[in-house]
Amino acid sequence: MEARLKRNAVGAQIRKMRSAREMTQEQFVARCHLAGCGITRGTLAKVEAQIRGISDVELFVISKVLGVRIEELFPKAFAATLKTSSRMNE
Repeated sequence: MEARLKRNAVGAQIRKMRSAREMTQEQFVARCHLAGCGITRGTLAKVEAQIRGISDVELFVISKVLGVRIEELFPKAFAATLKTSSRMNE
């Protein structure tokens, strides 16, 4: 069985944070629109399912709508993986 290819590292955290704030996808998308990002509910669903990548602008607006720093959208293990990878390139 082929492992599912993840297109972004932040989708699961976005879904978790949005749900914790008791916002539906529709409500969240409406707030993104007000913040200047024309993301659709379908696009958000794909980002949260990690089957679509996310642009830098979308990431910026989503972090603002959630009220968190961009770094908080990444899984905790993600930074450790990057640190390990950067050491390997030295």
